[in-house]
This record gives sequence, structure tokens and C-alpha cells, in this order.
Amino acid sequence: MNKNSRDSLLDSLGKGVQEFWKKLTDNLRNADLDGKPDTEINPRAGDESDYQSMRRRRINLWLYLLLILATLYFWQGYQEVRQDEIPYSDFLKYVQEQQVEDVVVMDQVITGYLKPEAPGEERRRFITVPLWNQDLAQALEEKGVKYTVRYGNNWLGNFIFNWLLPIGILFALWTWMARRMTGGRGLLNFGRSRVRIHAESSVKVTFQDVAGAEEAKQELKETIEFLRNPARIQRLGGRMPKGVLLVGAPGTGKTLLARAVAGEAGVPFFNISGSEFIEMFVGVGAARVRDLFEQARQKAPCMIFIDELDAIGRARGGPVVMGGHDEREQTLNQLLTEMDGFDPSIGVVVMAATNRPEILDRALLRAGRFDRQIVVDKPGLDDRVAILQLHTRNIKLGPDVNLRVVAQRTPGLVGADLANICNEAAIIAVRENQEAVGMRHFEAAIDRIIAGPEKKSRTLSEPEKRRVAYHESGHALVAEVVPTGEPVHKVSIIPRGAAALGFTLQLPIEEKFLATEDELRDKIAILLAGRAAEELVFGNISSGTHNDLEKASEIARAMVCQLGMSKKLGPLTYGKRQQLAYLNIEGTEERNFSEETAQLIDSEVRELVEEGQRRSREILTQRRTTLDEIAKILQEREVVSGEEIKEVIHRMERRSA
Repeated sequence: MNKNSRDSLLDSLGKGVQEFWKKLTDNLRNADLDGKPDTEINPRAGDESDYQSMRRRRINLWLYLLLILATLYFWQGYQEVRQDEIPYSDFLKYVQEQQVEDVVVMDQVITGYLKPEAPGEERRRFITVPLWNQDLAQALEEKGVKYTVRYGNNWLGNFIFNWLLPIGILFALWTWMARRMTGGRGLLNFGRSRVRIHAESSVKVTFQDVAGAEEAKQELKETIEFLRNPARIQRLGGRMPKGVLLVGAPGTGKTLLARAVAGEAGVPFFNISGSEFIEMFVGVGAARVRDLFEQARQKAPCMIFIDELDAIGRARGGPVVMGGHDEREQTLNQLLTEMDGFDPSIGVVVMAATNRPEILDRALLRAGRFDRQIVVDKPGLDDRVAILQLHTRNIKLGPDVNLRVVAQRTPGLVGADLANICNEAAIIAVRENQEAVGMRHFEAAIDRIIAGPEKKSRTLSEPEKRRVAYHESGHALVAEVVPTGEPVHKVSIIPRGAAALGFTLQLPIEEKFLATEDELRDKIAILLAGRAAEELVFGNISSGTHNDLEKASEIARAMVCQLGMSKKLGPLTYGKRQQLAYLNIEGTEERNFSEETAQLIDSEVRELVEEGQRRSREILTQRRTTLDEIAKILQEREVVSGEEIKEVIHRMERRSA
């Protein structure tokens, strides 16, 4: 290819690059980079095709930019090809021969034109790099060495590798961190709500999948009717409730009930946690609340469920953060505004769940926002039986399994605990290569959940084993003798959990919601019976009595200060506690009595504890032979059932009579 053809080709390439760049900039100027795919399309909401289209446009944009950079890089190379590079030694030779027409001397290069070799020919453009070391240049010239100097100046390469590439790496790292913080939603989507939308057909949970909580289900059925037919209540001039607040201890099934309501009503179910509204950037939580309600209005009738409402609904007040409202309060204010502003006739019901209602802001609980508050309480005996039947539907049970006995052994446990017990029983049966889950597997699962796993590696010495046996035998014997003691179900001296060396498990005959003064006094005596047994048999006590003594002291102080069961102090309460007792959560105590009263309280508490110690010691002293017999059997077998304990007590009583 001659010189003229090469120059025309390069000129055509330059014009093509300029036209391509102009067309691309026009497209980018007209493109909506912040349009719907980034701010309104939620791939979790089912708009998958729009989301994929948005991703393809972003990928094409990056490919265009890479193509531009590559084109500029090669264009720079072509521009350098259009002028001939000659060695510096030839340049000096041309100067001596007067063949150089004109030159431009710069810091690192020398450019210019050589005289045409013949009349009519075009001048030849050249470029060369000088060697400024004159001594070296003179030495090379004297020896007749042909030499060329390179300095490697490529401005585009330097720009790419020294500026563009590091900045690109930092930008990519920042984008990756932002996506990690926003759950993969990108920098422009901080304000998008992280709600998980379940369509009508995807919510398979109904009230048949929720055992127990009959009162809560009955109240929620009205909410279902409102969602199915909003015009029914409007016909009589009423309005459907805007908000329903589910209150209960952890694990009672609040989230499951909310899903069952959505499944029964057959409406879209918006599920989000309160903590997902909050981010490190101010204003993000409020934006997500607005976005959540906007999506709900578009899919009405529907249901919004906010789990762990206390994460954003905590009572306002207290110290001011950064000179104004903090992010959580802004989010709460926006939630209050949205619940006040939307029309209940459109069929949007807001449900929320919390296990700490006492810390919620009062503005959330007023009429017109969360109109209904439904308590999801811990299950009773019959409810626990129903829950166990529900969770054992897919478990192959042995003929000896009695779920009512399992329910009797688990007072105070919630649905999540019962589900865990069923699963643990199945795991234990599989570990033993059994064909079915038996009653002993449920017993082992209950012991594991309540007292912790067995510590087979923790081997007790014979003196320690004997002391633990007498300690637990004291608990069991006094529990069977005192008038109001609950029957003993099992006694074990196998170490469990972090620190338990043994335990005595009592099985209540029936569910109780109140405790009389006599029952509390008997409970103190049962708790201190292990300590009394050690003192009676060994003449001293051990550190294993710490937990029993702590519980006995708490019961005695509650009797004196909170329940008015002290004759000297009378029917008064002493010490004002914070309002955290809705779910058996006790706060700090505010002292509202004198020093003289405090001394009297300490005296009464000490008297109750010493009375329980005295009673348990008298019972064990009178039945010393029975205590020795139970301790002997317990040392030999490590686990003794309640029926065997009763049999030993009756046998020893007949013998002494």
C-alpha cells in the first residue's frame, strides 16, 4: 500500500470514528438512564421481562464505552503510523547532508520534514527521539553505530493504566460494597422497599396449618371478610380496620397467622421486616415506606405485614441524634403519615407483629392506625396437643407415643419449641436406626430442649456423683411430700448443658395461671431441699446450690415487695418497676421506700427463705432412710422416673409404720 492510499484509509477511519462517537453521544443524551427499570421495576414483584431488558441496556452501554476506548487506542496508533520514525543517528546524518528542510524540537521528540528526493514529490514527514547525552552520542557516531532512542510515550495507554483503570477499580469496589449493603439493589435503588411480594397463588398457608390460637384466629376471620368483600361493612356505614397488631411472645406463631390470613383471603401478601427499612443513609427508610404503600395501592386489595415492628416503632423522645431526628424517627413519621393518609376502602390492611408492645410509640397504637391489637398467647395444654399433632403429621410415630403426655411435659413452651422437639425426636430416632419415633425419643428431645444436651465427656468422680445424687434426691423427696408440690416426673444426675450436673423434673397436673401463698412457700422449700440434703448428709454445702438459692430468693422478694404476702409490711407494693411486664419482661426497679422499710423487707425475705430451709431440713431428717434409698438407686441408674420415686417413698413409709 502506497503512502497516499494509507493516508486516505486513515482519514476515512477518523471520519468513521467521529460519526460513531456523535451517534453514541446522541443516543446516551436521549436515553433515560434513571428511568423505570431502575426506580420502579421490582424484579421480586414479577416484572422479570422489564428487569432483564434494563440489564441488557446496561450491558450494551458498557460494551459501547469499551468499544470507544479501544477505538481511541488504535486511532492513536494509526496517527503515530502516519509519520515515519527514523533513527537519531540517521537524523544527524541527514542534517550533515542538508536533507532536513525544517524541524520542531520538543522536550522528548524532534519532528519535521525531509526535502523531497526529486522535484514534484511530496515532502517526507519524520519523527525521532534525540539522545541528549552528547558524550554518548559522539562516541556512537565515531564508531559508526546506528542507534535509535525510545521513550515510550503513549498518552492513551498512560491515561488508561494510570488514571482510568485505578478509578474504574475503585468505582467497581464501591458499587460492589453498595450492592452488598442494599441487598443487590444498586446505588440508585436505596429508596426501593425490600418487600417480598407473594402473589395470591403463592401463599399456601391457611388456618388449617395453624394449630391452637383459636381466639386470635376468630378475630382475624373478620379481617379476612373485609379483604374478600370490602363493600360489606361499608354498606352499613362502617370502615374496615386499617391496622392489626399481633402481640405475643417469640415463637407463638404471629408470622404464621399473618400468612394464613393472606392465604385465606386470597390476596397478595407484602412481607417485610421492620429492620429492613433502616439504612446508614438518611431518608432511605422514609422513602422505602412510601414505596411500599405505593406498591400496595397498585395491587389492592392486599395485605402488608411488617414483622418486628418495634425496630422502627419505638417510642420517640430521648436524646436528639446529630442535631435532629434520627433515621428511625423519620421512618416512623412516614409510616404514621401513610397509615393516616390511605383510604381504607381500597382494601389495604396493614398487619404487624411485635413481642415488645410496651416500647411502641403511642401514635402507632391510637385508633385509626392499628385499630386492633390481638394477643397471641402461649398455648395451653389442648393447644399444645394440637400443635404436636400438626408437626407430627409427616413423622412415623411408634405405638407407645402419647402426645398428651408430651404436651403435659412442656408447659410454657411455644409452638416453635414444640416443632423443635418433634424434629429433635425424629433426629434421635434416625441416629439410633429406628423404624419409628418412640416415646423415649420424645423424652430425650424434651430433656435436650429444656436442660441442654448430654455432656458424655464430663465424667463426675464418685464423691461428686454421690453429692449430686443426694442433692437431686432431696428435691424429689420434698416435692412429693409438701402439700402443693407438683408430681415428680424424672430425676437425672447426667450432666447437661453448660453447668447443670443433674435436674429434677416436675410434671404439672393441670395448667395454672395463679399461685397461692402456700404454693409459693412450698416451692421455696423444694428449691432449698437440695441444699438441705447436702448439709444433712455431708455436713457442708457446695457451689451447686447457687441457682436454687437465687430462685428461692427471687420468689421470696416477690412475695414481700410485689404480692403483699408479708404480715409486717401489709398489702402494699414496694419498688416501682418500668412498664415492661406485659410479656414477663421486667425492667429496672425504682426505689420508693425508706431505709427503715428496706431493712424490714430484707428481714422478711430472709425469714421466708430460712423458713423454707427449715421445713425442707425437717422433712429430710424425718425421712432420712427414704432419702438414702432414693440416692442409692439414683447413683446406680443415673435416671429414675417419678413412678419409681413414689414407689420407694410408699415402700419406706409402710416399712417404718
